[in-house]
Amino acid sequence: MEAPSYESSSSPKGLNEKEGDIQTINVDHDHGAETDLRRTLSTRHITMIALGSSIGMGLWLGSGSSLSSGGPAAIFIGYILSGTMIWSVSHSIGEMAVMYPLPSAFVQWSSIFISEPAGFTLGWAYWFGYWITLANELQGVVTVLGFWTDKVPTAAWITIFWVVITLINVWAVKLFGEVEVVASTIKFSWIIIVIISLIVVSAGGAPNHDPIGFRYWNAEPFTHGFKGFLSVMPTCIFAMSGAEYTALVAAETSNPRKSVPRAVGSIWLRLSLFYILGSLMVTITVSPHDPNLFGASGTNASPFVIAYRNAGLAPLAHIMNAVVFISVLSTGSIQVYAGSRTLMGLAHLNMAPKFFGKADKTGRPWAGLLLTLIIGGGLAYLNVSNSGSTVFGWLSNLTSLLTLFGWGMICASHLRMRYAWKVQGRSPSELPWRSWTYPVGAWWGLFWCILLIIVEFYLSVWPLDGNPSAKTFFSNYVSVVAVIVIYIGAMVYYKGPLLNDARTIDLDKFRRFYVDHQDEEAKAEKTGVKKYMSKGLGFVFN
Repeated sequence: MEAPSYESSSSPKGLNEKEGDIQTINVDHDHGAETDLRRTLSTRHITMIALGSSIGMGLWLGSGSSLSSGGPAAIFIGYILSGTMIWSVSHSIGEMAVMYPLPSAFVQWSSIFISEPAGFTLGWAYWFGYWITLANELQGVVTVLGFWTDKVPTAAWITIFWVVITLINVWAVKLFGEVEVVASTIKFSWIIIVIISLIVVSAGGAPNHDPIGFRYWNAEPFTHGFKGFLSVMPTCIFAMSGAEYTALVAAETSNPRKSVPRAVGSIWLRLSLFYILGSLMVTITVSPHDPNLFGASGTNASPFVIAYRNAGLAPLAHIMNAVVFISVLSTGSIQVYAGSRTLMGLAHLNMAPKFFGKADKTGRPWAGLLLTLIIGGGLAYLNVSNSGSTVFGWLSNLTSLLTLFGWGMICASHLRMRYAWKVQGRSPSELPWRSWTYPVGAWWGLFWCILLIIVEFYLSVWPLDGNPSAKTFFSNYVSVVAVIVIYIGAMVYYKGPLLNDARTIDLDKFRRFYVDHQDEEAKAEKTGVKKYMSKGLGFVFN
């Protein structure tokens, strides 16, 4: 599919009219259109990517290690708390992504509304998170396939699916979108089956006729007390990371004002079905002391697979493992997509080498794709000499810290955007889409992000199982050290400031302006802009 034609260079100088539902303004750039990306993703693509982007190893496998270390009550509460955080973050994203649908959106929002050092640090931190998660998903494939066979060497599995993820991403963006729609549909449909079937299993309707109920909750709701609950949070954060990708794909949709709010609106469904109810099903069907849980001494299987196998439902156990496999592969593919677009955004902001900002005629940013694939794929080979659960613990802790930093910066950018909007005398009614959660939602997300970063420091110094050591600290907390070093370096390079002056922030330079379809032609004739609209100006969208 060819990209729409954008001719922002032909915009009429000095035009700044507003009448009824028509709003136009003379702007220098539409920063979503001026990149080499192609607007080939539809509302269907963005909604399904939002629904399925974070359904991967964190939920299907990580919930097993969390159940073991924290207990049934800990994992359930952990997902509820994490769910409120990402819900708040998603609403902040929605408001900014509609008005500023920029490639590498979080980076550019932070640079505009907070400071360039903040944007620089966030961009590189997010990119680190993408290839770390890619490595985690690739090594997760080994664990999933180990349920069926242990005859294939670990390195061989990693190599095979590294190639598969590469092939998915080197095709056109439209094919990527279709692959993710299919994968998300499978994940979304299956979780409904899981919830219903595991309720039946817990009630004693399985072939083993064992009514479990809330047996494990009553026996031991917290396996390691409050510290065990805290240890669950990194995995919960890691599992829920991904909803923010809605902002990235907004730069490649034809109408963000229509697509993004729908994607944000679907968050409640994902949170309630996928995580909260999904984790509840695990806690009422699987013992936290089952030796086969991921990270324990047995087969290291998904708790969902274990639930079916223990209930005597072998066919469902195999289907469940296949869905886990699809989920892990899909999430790994999204990491490459997001990582390459993040590097492209950094390049366009002069925060990365220029060649990362180039894409071919089909919209593939080759430099970013290759670098993300090479580093993430190479890191996955850690699993060759270490257990899958050990590598998962390292990488998920690193990713969760980077995710918390990213979520916090998104909320802070939203608060700063609204503050700049206010001090420059603009009304919230002028925003193309407003979140009803503002300002409580943004402050809620920011508060918990800061608090949990502090909590993870505590767990890195005094781990749940083991004595304090430099190795443990750096394997779990090195990402925060990296962020601090990068931030200080960026502050020196850019010579500050800590915060941009809200009164001087240009709220229109990077903005996309919309025109309502109703009476568009008649009003365009009145304002004298019809001839320009017919050319498909980059700043006028239906």
